Amino acid sequence: MRQAYRSNFFVIALMMVLSPILHAQLPDFTGLVEDNNAAVVNISTTQKVAASDQGSALPPGIELPEGVPLDDLLKRYFGEGAPGMPPMPGAPQAPPGGPEGGDPSESKSLGSGFIISADGYVITNHHVIRDADEVVVRLQDRRELVAKIVGSDKRSDIALLKLEAKDLPVVKLGSSEALKVGEWVLAIGSPFGFDHSVTAGIVSAKGRSLPSDNYVPFIQTDVAINPGNSGGPLFNLQGQVVGVNSQIYSRTGGFMGLSFAIPVDVAMQVVDQLKSQGKVSRGWLGVQIQDVTHELAESFGMKKPQGALVAKILPNSPALEAGLQIGDIIEEFNGKEIATSSGLPPMVGATKIGETAQLKVLRQGKSIELPVKVGMLPDEEPKVAAVGETTKGDQLARLNVAAANPTDTQRQQLQLPKTGGVLILGVKPGPALEAGIQPGDVILRVQDQSLKDLKHLQELVKGLPKGKTVALLIQRRGGSQFLALKLKD
Repeated sequence: MRQAYRSNFFVIALMMVLSPILHAQLPDFTGLVEDNNAAVVNISTTQKVAASDQGSALPPGIELPEGVPLDDLLKRYFGEGAPGMPPMPGAPQAPPGGPEGGDPSESKSLGSGFIISADGYVITNHHVIRDADEVVVRLQDRRELVAKIVGSDKRSDIALLKLEAKDLPVVKLGSSEALKVGEWVLAIGSPFGFDHSVTAGIVSAKGRSLPSDNYVPFIQTDVAINPGNSGGPLFNLQGQVVGVNSQIYSRTGGFMGLSFAIPVDVAMQVVDQLKSQGKVSRGWLGVQIQDVTHELAESFGMKKPQGALVAKILPNSPALEAGLQIGDIIEEFNGKEIATSSGLPPMVGATKIGETAQLKVLRQGKSIELPVKVGMLPDEEPKVAAVGETTKGDQLARLNVAAANPTDTQRQQLQLPKTGGVLILGVKPGPALEAGIQPGDVILRVQDQSLKDLKHLQELVKGLPKGKTVALLIQRRGGSQFLALKLKD
């Protein structure tokens, strides 16, 4: 009994000694919040919506983040129409109910923002003010000011607002480049309309690429971000803004430990262009790229998977003029290593239009240098129409697929050249299915051999080695990509 008492006494004494030391290692955010709270604002918008669009709406103030797969619970409470709502937190929502007969009514959206200049410039997210008829900014002192939209950029999800006011409190801007993984960060915003809520966490990763945002190398954090936080600032411990909170990954619509912020360096590049010209221009190579997987690295004779694999070169593009080829692997851009394909678009996008960049490219096992004059990123390409014509195909036994030469109509619909390529009509269990080939794919190339027709494919397939990985270039829904194929017999 005495021994147990002494052990407990020792543990308690040790905790009393260590408690101040452990406490001293945790950051104190109070001063940071006091210094910056006044420069963080609440943003609400109004938008005219038809009554016919209101049946699937969520209650006011409840917004869903991008890519949220709604679960049964949300469907039960908000209806089956909920998945059709705008996808990001802060996006305009129509209130339930409303007048019948198609009369327009106002919907309100809540988001956050922060003041970057004493004369009233405010940064927020594009999706917060998207399609808004009026934007109202509420300050910490409860003043409400109608904001003018200076400009908005969908690709970076950054918007710039202007208030008619003077001597406003401002944030200090830092550098996202200097930010380190594991560093403490803090967010201030209006989740669910609760103004000036403060949450903290650490930087989980840098340079994250999300499917819908190729030109933003996101900062990933575990800071609790919820609908309404969008557009708010992310601070470092020095009280400097290092990011703009933009998106969360969630299966429920609420925070699940993954949140993403736009680096402040990227945001300010966008802001400068919005101020000067009202829109954003980005550098462009004119290529479709993909990651180099372990299997593809093996097929290209690489020691390890790295770089951006060129799957398609667009017509009249800088890449075409520079002599870039399909199957090239871009390893460096202006001396900066490309670890994965997601690293290339932000580098190119940030390059001045007309500037000559140097590419280090791996082509058929040899490294070469290619100068390329960076062009201006055009508007989004139109989607390719679906193929409506059916064709009777031949069976390729080793691949276990049905294939045919595309008809003239299919070539036009799929934007294929007049000759070459083989259309896949059906895929059964086997090596092609395991490689990811789907009906509707067009095989354009086998390793370094461009396909002439179905007969050519049949000859190449017969000669493919057993157990060795081969790169197939396919076109799917207007885009091109390489797949790794390995034949077992």
